[in-house]
Amino acid sequence: MPNVYDFRFALPYRLAALPFGVHPGSARVLIDDETFAVDFGRWRLRSPLANVVGVEVTGPYSFVRTAGPAHLSFTDRGVTFATNGDRGVCLRFREPVPAIEPTGRLRHAGATVTVADVDGLAEQLRDSLATR
Repeated sequence: MPNVYDFRFALPYRLAALPFGVHPGSARVLIDDETFAVDFGRWRLRSPLANVVGVEVTGPYSFVRTAGPAHLSFTDRGVTFATNGDRGVCLRFREPVPAIEPTGRLRHAGATVTVADVDGLAEQLRDSLATR
């Protein structure tokens, strides 16, 4: 049974995300024994849990750089799935993963998610790292 982490939507982020199909019913993080997954409107990220090599809590975030659809960081090619500007969980992957464009050619070495239970998600991911 996967653990489900819902995104925490701040009103300005929720309004900015609606035109892109991102809303509480279409945005979540799922983790089971083998997989880390993000659903964010029409965007999907899937990775083996063993591919996660780093976890940290980060924030705050700039509204302009994070609100609306999934965002690509031109600095490190990471992807951000943000629904608030306060804090989130930033993951690093051993092998970059596809998420933001449909062909899968663009791959991301990291991802940030602004779930409601930031500490719980970070703890679960760190526990996973510690048991490998």
